[in-house]
Amino acid sequence: MEDFNYPNSGSVSQDYARDFIKSVYNYMFAALTISGVISYFIGTNPALLASLFMTASGGVSIFFYVILFSPILISFAMAGGFNKFSFGTLMALFVIYAVLLGMSLSVLFMAYATGTLATTFLLTAGSFGFMAFLGYTTKTDLTKFGSLLYMLLFGVIISSLVNMFLGSSGFDYIISLVSVFIFTGLVAYEMQMIKNMAYQAEMDGTLRQKLALFAGFQLYLTFVNLFLSLLRLLGNRD
Repeated sequence: MEDFNYPNSGSVSQDYARDFIKSVYNYMFAALTISGVISYFIGTNPALLASLFMTASGGVSIFFYVILFSPILISFAMAGGFNKFSFGTLMALFVIYAVLLGMSLSVLFMAYATGTLATTFLLTAGSFGFMAFLGYTTKTDLTKFGSLLYMLLFGVIISSLVNMFLGSSGFDYIISLVSVFIFTGLVAYEMQMIKNMAYQAEMDGTLRQKLALFAGFQLYLTFVNLFLSLLRLLGNRD
């Protein structure tokens, strides 16, 4: 998670910190709900899915690639505009991101059975909840652990790009296994960072809203990536 600088003038009350963390999870759950509803609605309507993402000749439409890569641009815009954009603008970008990601995830219904997707989601939720609790309650400083995980994540991204050309199923399995380890660990690390942020000195309302939004966005992305990694590892394609 990106570090943001703000005044540190002392600790805050339990209620203040609890309210901040509650806001973080509200943003995360809202984004997951938006993405989940949209992906299910499109994914369970084959005609709609085909009309959006397939050409008349049966190929992949340009619109699919627009939907696939637009969230990357939005995430860069949000990070770059943290100080410049209003909270309302950042919130709008956040919602658009969740909508677009939900649309792109709808193609999973073409590759996996609905039951497999539901089971993997529940497994992801359970793993996420356990690791979030661990990250919140542990007394161990996870900073170095988080740095290692991000380095491993960079390696996984490079390996995934290489395997696009190799097409090795065995290599893909290893990448998926390592990815599950990385994103599971990142849940604990990010939760500890959010807890530390929540107990910093009280911030002005706008900055606090922005930080909570970005923290929720980070947890949302980690949840989705953990879900996709588990799906690749355990899911049986139709």
